[in-house]
Amino acid sequence: MNNVLIIEDDKEICVMIKDHLEKYNYQVFFTLTGANAIERIKELSPDLIILDLMLPFISGDELIRNIRKFSDVPVIVVSAKSLTFNKVELLRLGADDYLTKPFDLDELLARIERNLLRSQKDTPHLCLTFGELSINTSSKIVTVADEIIVLTAKEYQLVELLAKYPDKVFSKQNLYESIWQEPFARDNDVINTHISNLRKKLKGEGCRIKTIWGLGYRFAK
Repeated sequence: MNNVLIIEDDKEICVMIKDHLEKYNYQVFFTLTGANAIERIKELSPDLIILDLMLPFISGDELIRNIRKFSDVPVIVVSAKSLTFNKVELLRLGADDYLTKPFDLDELLARIERNLLRSQKDTPHLCLTFGELSINTSSKIVTVADEIIVLTAKEYQLVELLAKYPDKVFSKQNLYESIWQEPFARDNDVINTHISNLRKKLKGEGCRIKTIWGLGYRFAK
């Protein structure tokens, strides 16, 4: 699931984009000001950013300069400004694409897909390896001792999330709301069931998923 951050001061536009992208299995976050945008980017590590130019406290072009100091994340600029000069300057600053408001949501989706594909081609495949367990986060293939392990989508998302942050303790609520994207009910046994299934499927490496009684689960290096 790709992770998109929207930096836009119009909440209605944020919600409109978010609702549309979530239909296509994107995880979407937004912030309404540029003031905390850098902090949110570092916190979320988004796969792509949708950036409005006209932000309070900091301009979009200044934000692009700051982003490019530490990240190559694809940035799609959306703005009511349509002058060719503005587009050229923004592309030179490091923006990857430009869309003029008002825009069609399906066109935005197509541009997101194109930029993500280009970005993934340029990025080496990230492989998480622990003992005989290997998780390829690009192909979404999990192997144990070179044997491909067949996982459901949710099982894969669980093991990838845990393995990306080894030794970090995740509560059941953290895991459920991150992956299922809906509020967690205390009597919900879904996480326990999925963890149990994962441990069995991962064979000897399944013991890396540790139960921290009263707190949740962690993945041991």
